[in-house]
Amino acid sequence: MASVSVSHLILFIASMAIAASVAGVFTTSIGELSNAVSEQGLDVSSDVRTDVEIISDSGSGNIYDDTSETITIHVKNTGSETLAPVPGQIDLFVDGTFASDYTVTLEPDGGDSWRPGDVVRVEINRNLDSNSDHRVKLIANGDEEVFEFNT
Repeated sequence: MASVSVSHLILFIASMAIAASVAGVFTTSIGELSNAVSEQGLDVSSDVRTDVEIISDSGSGNIYDDTSETITIHVKNTGSETLAPVPGQIDLFVDGTFASDYTVTLEPDGGDSWRPGDVVRVEINRNLDSNSDHRVKLIANGDEEVFEFNT
């Protein structure tokens, strides 16, 4: 009889040790998963609150200056998220090609916060064919806008 009690005691201790180690692994995994979900929620929230609109007139002759080879568009922050008026905040594609040579200036006086309702001037240095259709794709914090114009 004593041998049965000893073997039960050994099995009980072994099962408790296994349960404790499994609980430790689950606790750590659930904590990491919770942190990842929280971070993703903040990113999605920022993306949802970001909205920009290209307000330049596509029929205007002021979009492309063939002398300086510069495309100029004006973009308004119509969302509720404050953005930084810097090239790293905006990705640009001209006729499907990534544009890396551009400047972003907050209108009318510069500044470092692109608040809701504010407008930035984006100047892209690019040589374009005359008398042809072109498109600029702007991506700001996940929000995409396309602007089509003719030179």
